[in-house]
Amino acid sequence: MSRWDGIDEFVAVAEAESFSRAAARLNLSTSGVSREVARLEDRLQTRLLYRTTRRVSLTDAGRLFLARCRALIQERDLAMQLLGEDEGELKGQLRMTCSVAYGERYVVPAVNAFALAHPRLSLHIELDDIVRDLVADGFDLAIRFGRLGDSRLIARRLASRTRRLCAAPAYLAKAGAPENLAAIADHACVVGASETWTFSDAGGETTIRPSGRWRCNSGQAVLDAAIAGLGLCQLPNFYVDGPIAAGTLVPLLEQHRPADEGVWAVYPHLRHLPAKVRLLAEHLEAALR
Repeated sequence: MSRWDGIDEFVAVAEAESFSRAAARLNLSTSGVSREVARLEDRLQTRLLYRTTRRVSLTDAGRLFLARCRALIQERDLAMQLLGEDEGELKGQLRMTCSVAYGERYVVPAVNAFALAHPRLSLHIELDDIVRDLVADGFDLAIRFGRLGDSRLIARRLASRTRRLCAAPAYLAKAGAPENLAAIADHACVVGASETWTFSDAGGETTIRPSGRWRCNSGQAVLDAAIAGLGLCQLPNFYVDGPIAAGTLVPLLEQHRPADEGVWAVYPHLRHLPAKVRLLAEHLEAALR
């Protein structure tokens, strides 16, 4: 039995605060992770984790041991990574996450090209609209939008997006077009996940809380409803630029279009950024722009 056995499992459980989430991160069974951590505690003759049916937390000894284990794992992975880089080939696994719509339309096609160029690199992509904790959930990279607040992460700007107010010609033929921001209150609105819409106004930013009888947390569903004539919508430009060009949506109040938001690649703050993460971020920046 190696003295390393159980250390990766312990760190994963401590960061995820869950045996099941740690097992998913490591692609192992929950029982296997639990067994390895228990064996590690037996060898150390020290309890590292408190276990309840709802939560896993660190003991005092576990907190001290975790800091040392993270440093050991980082140095080990760095040594192996540098060897792989010297051989000129990306290897191992890269886990990333992105929102569903933007990921399907833009990120995944770009990642597919990257995967073809690096056949020994495994890529695990999770598309969902939840802001994941990269450190706890074991992700190497995420694509995020707008303002960023997690100080544990490094950000690289890849591209930009904006939001546009639109409606279908059929709706405008019946209800007319709003002439100013205040007039939005007189219109039916097709509302998505956000409770507010943002606009530029008098050199600043203003928000409006739209009202309407139709709501859905899917951007694609909001787009379909707006095209069907159910009301005004405000969506990121990657949803509506095509329908606007095709004439199925009409842009409104473009002088109040909000300022562009950044599209960012974010990754955990590491002393040495893995080449696979750095090169994928560079590839995405070139592809998305």
